[in-house]
Amino acid sequence: MNFWDFEEWSFIITLSLLLGGMMAANVLRRVIKPIRQSLIPSSVLGGFLLLILGFLYKKATGNTLMDTSILESLTYHGLGLGFVAISLKSGDSKRNKSVQKDTLNYGIITVATYILQSVIGLAITLGLSFSVAELLPGSGMLLSLGYGQGPGQAYNWGHTYETTWGFDGGTSFGLTIAAMGFISASIGGVLYLAIMKRKGKIKGKTYNDETDETMSQYLPAKDEIPLSESMDKLTVQVALVFLTYILAYLAMYGIDCIIESGLLGDFGYNTVQPLVWGFNFLFGTVAAIIVKNLMKLGKRKGIIHREYSNDFLQTRISGFMFDLMVVASIAAIDLSAFKNHTVMLALVAICVFGAIVTYLYVLRVCRKLFPTYADESFLGMYGMLTGTNSTGIILLREIDPLFKTPTANNLVYQSLWAIVFGFPVLLLFGIAPQSRMHALITFAILVALFGVFNVILFRESIFRKKKKNK
Repeated sequence: MNFWDFEEWSFIITLSLLLGGMMAANVLRRVIKPIRQSLIPSSVLGGFLLLILGFLYKKATGNTLMDTSILESLTYHGLGLGFVAISLKSGDSKRNKSVQKDTLNYGIITVATYILQSVIGLAITLGLSFSVAELLPGSGMLLSLGYGQGPGQAYNWGHTYETTWGFDGGTSFGLTIAAMGFISASIGGVLYLAIMKRKGKIKGKTYNDETDETMSQYLPAKDEIPLSESMDKLTVQVALVFLTYILAYLAMYGIDCIIESGLLGDFGYNTVQPLVWGFNFLFGTVAAIIVKNLMKLGKRKGIIHREYSNDFLQTRISGFMFDLMVVASIAAIDLSAFKNHTVMLALVAICVFGAIVTYLYVLRVCRKLFPTYADESFLGMYGMLTGTNSTGIILLREIDPLFKTPTANNLVYQSLWAIVFGFPVLLLFGIAPQSRMHALITFAILVALFGVFNVILFRESIFRKKKKNK
């Protein structure tokens, strides 16, 4: 390959277009007030700009603007690398019992909402699959992945449903749900904020998104590596992220070798293998926790004499990875996959009902469980459960710009509880698409699990009532 060949420059051109799309979106947000007030993140708006540009480019030339395989790869790995960077942060272990209880409840709400979204999605696709042969009965599960977990997981499982279970256009189906999730977060968030303003709970502008990070975050803490020596501080942070991600890959590859040996039979190929590679972020999170604790152990034993991981830089790395993931995922949507109008009907129904039900459920539980900061909890949770953590933070900042309530910390720390409680649910993503009967069984299990999680969620009020009755 020569330096002047297009293939040599394909990745750089694609990356430049993605970053350029985000920059253009950021300028539009600054200049056009309605766009700024819509609270749509620049990465989301940039993705839609590139999606439109790509559509027009293909109409005019017959060629694709960007290499789809690169976009899909950036979406997949952006999710895993972003979670590794977040998990390498030191965190705050000094939290009181009240905050820990609220964090636990946040995690349960997250999983319960995933289940509810899956129930809604499955109900729609199961019903329509009897008249729409092209629709995979279990594809409704993608609602909880697109809305609840964002574009990375929507791509992972949409792609798996397409390649493993023959759901034509499954990748774009999942990515479109994720894109519509961001729109739902913006519409629902702006609607709720308007209601609060009407009630007089918000007075004027409360958050300036031009606020700078304080300089103290740049200063090295005690025993921390300096900003620059033989190896730049940022280089060290990036190296930690990628080396940790490789450990996650080795773990997934080891499990895959067992599956390929045939030891687990069809269950291994049909259920375990898609789960392993589909939840790369989970393996990345576990690997990061192990690496972080090994570094702490090494420091206590005197083997390591410096603090290598830097929370501020890891936050910046995760932010970059998630922004790149979001813009790439939306730009990767193939609009030609929706030529079938009946499949479009399913997609519209899933997105609309998913947004409404998520809004009402999260509003109900937040008002019940967090009465002292219900509004902040709702905006943070609803933004996260229709978009990503970043979307939740964007909405939260509108009424809690200085993070005086525990909401921001709860959004961060709830993820561990969500993983613990949600792990059994993950198995169902590999079972539902196998047949209509598998989808029906999954639907029944999900309904039962939703009841169980709500009993756990409202445990105090339920058991308090029983004690009073006695």
